[in-house]
Amino acid sequence: QALMRNPMRALLTTLGIVIGVGAVIAMMEIGKGSSAAIQKSIASMGANTILILPGTAASGGVTFGSGTVMTLTPMDGEAIQNECPSVRSVAPIVRARSQVVYGNRNWVPSSILGTTPAYLDVREWTELAEGEVFSDRDVLNANKVCLIGQTIVRELFEGASPIGKEIRIKNVSFRVIGVLAEKGANMMGMDQDDIVLAPWTSIKFRVTGSPVVTAVQSTAAESSSTSTMNRLYPGSSFKFYPERSAAQEANQPLPIRFANVDQLFLAAVSTEEISNAIEQVTQTLRARHRIREGEADDFNIRNMTEMTKTLTSTASLMTNLLLFVALISLVVGGVGIMNIMLVSVTERTREIGLRMAVGARSRDILRQFLIEAVVLCVAGGIIGILLGRGGSYIVQLLLKWPIGYSPEAILASVLVSVGVGVIFGYYPAWRASRLDPIEALRYE
Repeated sequence: QALMRNPMRALLTTLGIVIGVGAVIAMMEIGKGSSAAIQKSIASMGANTILILPGTAASGGVTFGSGTVMTLTPMDGEAIQNECPSVRSVAPIVRARSQVVYGNRNWVPSSILGTTPAYLDVREWTELAEGEVFSDRDVLNANKVCLIGQTIVRELFEGASPIGKEIRIKNVSFRVIGVLAEKGANMMGMDQDDIVLAPWTSIKFRVTGSPVVTAVQSTAAESSSTSTMNRLYPGSSFKFYPERSAAQEANQPLPIRFANVDQLFLAAVSTEEISNAIEQVTQTLRARHRIREGEADDFNIRNMTEMTKTLTSTASLMTNLLLFVALISLVVGGVGIMNIMLVSVTERTREIGLRMAVGARSRDILRQFLIEAVVLCVAGGIIGILLGRGGSYIVQLLLKWPIGYSPEAILASVLVSVGVGVIFGYYPAWRASRLDPIEALRYE
């Protein structure tokens, strides 16, 4: 009844709490949605993936970027698969950049990759929209078959089924045997469906026209642009890798044995095993490349773990900063409630004196004003929860920003509202309970 005597004052008193709680709810839901979107994007790229890049070249005191010296071969990938228990799958990668043509339509995909069937397992791209995956025999024979993404289907085939039709990459015809399931854009905004996958041998020898190489360049500490193989591997007679059995040699065509690849893409058995997988891969490649102790690696390893930590920590930092601002709003709202309650105590001094004169005890007065403060805060908190949820949905609709429902935030908001009411309402209630009944009755 005391609160309803002046509803406008009660509404304005709770306004700070409404804004504070609403901001807390909205920020937590938006922050949770952002974190979920980051995790989903990372999962679409392959949560446990590790990328191995070739080494760097140095000339005239200048060190060039990764991949300037081709140091990786498909046999490195086979060795990693066989010798590294923490690695689940390995796929070599050969990249090409070219226009893809079908009939009178053409398109330049973001990625034209030569690889093996293991690539789909590494990327956790286990489902096809239609068709089938090319086989290891297609890789061995450099068959002209390919898989395409949904963007290629839309741009070249206008949504019609491309199975069995032929596309041309640098005037080389490839028969489409499968369509990849849709993945969407990754966290960097790249369209993962704008892709063509084919056997790496087909891309290497038919599209890019790369010659067969018999030696692998490696990083040199000295500034020299010439081959460093004789110095790094003295007396090797160009036998840079361990000897293979006759059966192994017989099953591997000569060009494939000595061809370089642009990258090796692999997946660890689990997120927890990524560090072990990196250590095992490093040891295997250093042994295969005959790198002596103290010498730099002729390859570079990248993984998604650091990117995941960076993006997640950045999202968490921004969410926490916004929450801090929202909590400041709650404190301001609490101060406002304390001020209004002090004014209310002053205005109701005669009422307090009368109640105490007819038998009300100090703790009864204290309880009354505390309950009023808590009711104001809880009412403001409930309105703030509704306002915050509505605000987060508006953000989702207008800005296409992901949100995540957070029951923890709602529970926390209710508890914080009660806490603010108790903390900021206690002093006015205590002052009311300490009034002298006689002096209170004389108050005008």
